[in-house]
Amino acid sequence: MATVQLTNISKSYGDSKTVHDINLTIEDREFMVMVGPSGCGKSTTLRMIAGLEDITSGQLFIDGKDVTDAQPQKRDIAMVFQSYALYPHMTAYRNMAFGLMKTTRLSKSEIDARIREAAEILSITDLLDRRPKELSGGERQRVAIGRALVRKPKVFLFDEPLSNLDAKLRSRMRAELKRLHQELGLTVIYVTHDQIEAMTLGTRVAMLSKGALQQVGAPMDIYMNPTNTFVATFIGSPEMALIPCRVRSGKVGHENFADALGLGNNLPSDVLIGLRPEEVTLTRAGMAHARVIRTELIGAEALVEVALGQDRMIVKSPVSGAPTAGDEVGLDFDLDRLRLFNRSTGLAIKVDD
Repeated sequence: MATVQLTNISKSYGDSKTVHDINLTIEDREFMVMVGPSGCGKSTTLRMIAGLEDITSGQLFIDGKDVTDAQPQKRDIAMVFQSYALYPHMTAYRNMAFGLMKTTRLSKSEIDARIREAAEILSITDLLDRRPKELSGGERQRVAIGRALVRKPKVFLFDEPLSNLDAKLRSRMRAELKRLHQELGLTVIYVTHDQIEAMTLGTRVAMLSKGALQQVGAPMDIYMNPTNTFVATFIGSPEMALIPCRVRSGKVGHENFADALGLGNNLPSDVLIGLRPEEVTLTRAGMAHARVIRTELIGAEALVEVALGQDRMIVKSPVSGAPTAGDEVGLDFDLDRLRLFNRSTGLAIKVDD
């Protein structure tokens, strides 16, 4: 396996710059997930790493070697696509063998051994004689992953590989990918817009928005300590509530909890407080008062949307005793986990600043 280093990587189409000076290092055997909304530049960045898109400016290193201008076949990478990209007239075996036959000098017996080994790892040995039309979506994706595995590349690239699968199958395939990474020690760069995939698969996550890198870190670090309001609201479902508040004499207040939160000095006059649904507790009389807009029962818990004046937030509650629309409730905030953001810039503020 190998490291991948992106140094000031940018991509422009004419006068339009779509990827802005990405600096990112993927360590050996790391599972790096690049996540963000549609159009944020994550797939374009992956395609530049693969050599399928030219790099407008910056440098790309794989295993310490500058491959900025190298052809895709010279980069020692393998890519798994969203569409599987299997040859419909070939069996699964032939699909997995085709690249090796065309790009290597391996003997037939060596190619066969690699295919049998990958098929065993992916539990598709009994599918090798079938054509893609005879396979389910999940089985096709396993074949596509097997085609990448047999090449034994330094780096595996995945471009939204599970987005065509149903929810149950996506969950199974996430578990399979995590197992493969752990057992085989793969270096993986994985692109998705799905935050669940990012949180469950990544050893680290790189958040992108509008072609720019927003934050890089372990999944739970990003979840607990977002660097700005974009990251705060993109990661987490339901998303973090951001409540506009005023600051007077070091106290953060709102019309529904006037001057209730003493959070320190040197704060801007207008801030956003950020709280996740599990960080707020419904009470009879709390530090804030709110009105219930709606309650959704989702099995073991309820999601309660409440109004604090003109603002809204979601609170998690046990199903038993969950309030109903129109109820007046109190709210207690977990102040140890409350976050502050500058309302003008959207950047996180350290309370002890």
